[in-house]
Amino acid sequence: MSCMRLFRMINLIRKKVKVFQQILAELTKEVKVSKKALFVIALSALCLVFIRYLTSFNELILFLELVHLTSIGEYLTELRNDVQDKQLFDLIYWTICRVFFYLIIPILSIKLILNQKISDFGWRLSDNFKKDLKIFFVFFGFMFPLVFWVSTQESFLVKYPFYRPSSEDHIYPNLLIWEIFYFLQFISLEFFFRGFLVHGLKKEIGDYSVLVMVIPYCMIHFQKPFLETIGAIFAGLILGYLSLRKNSIVTGIALHFSVAITMDVFALYHLGYI
Repeated sequence: MSCMRLFRMINLIRKKVKVFQQILAELTKEVKVSKKALFVIALSALCLVFIRYLTSFNELILFLELVHLTSIGEYLTELRNDVQDKQLFDLIYWTICRVFFYLIIPILSIKLILNQKISDFGWRLSDNFKKDLKIFFVFFGFMFPLVFWVSTQESFLVKYPFYRPSSEDHIYPNLLIWEIFYFLQFISLEFFFRGFLVHGLKKEIGDYSVLVMVIPYCMIHFQKPFLETIGAIFAGLILGYLSLRKNSIVTGIALHFSVAITMDVFALYHLGYI
């Protein structure tokens, strides 16, 4: 029964999409917007919506109930109930969801719809490793004392670290497992914002693609501490222009994750875990 309902829903969505395409064609008839730019912006918006509403395990279960896939939701709930560390399970799911919408969906769209190489979107090594290393140490050296100062604030310690060991016994291997998944999340996030959005729009609007990217990038930090959200604006600009000038997101990934893991280490230290 649930499969029949899903089939009907898919058919209904297809009809609605066709109507939407016709309306969109009429609206954009005189508008000089490339199909590529329109696709990149529309897909990015959709990915952000799904990330916002599906990265919580409870919201995933509600979504599955909404589309009449309750049996799948029940199976996943049982799976979660059987694991020892539910916090780690939820964070791993959170990461998988973000990797799917930040990385896999954009890569598939680049290859199958835009017919381009992912290397054109910053998924490549930079041409000057020594210069990148110098940039990394300059920016990380600047951020290190700031991160330490912020880590002493109560609002920071309420939010970080994402994974809070219930005891010292859970620091290894659970914390290590989480940091590996955390790293995958940063690869995906950097590709989405500094790769897919920046390089997907640069031919149409040039350097302004970085400014466009910074707006949603800042907004995904709204649930985080105030100072971090303000910092995200400047970090987004810096990492965006690094990606644009070097045609590579590698330095951005290294910087972003290094700062993040430093934040976790300081938070764990202040909370007495290490």
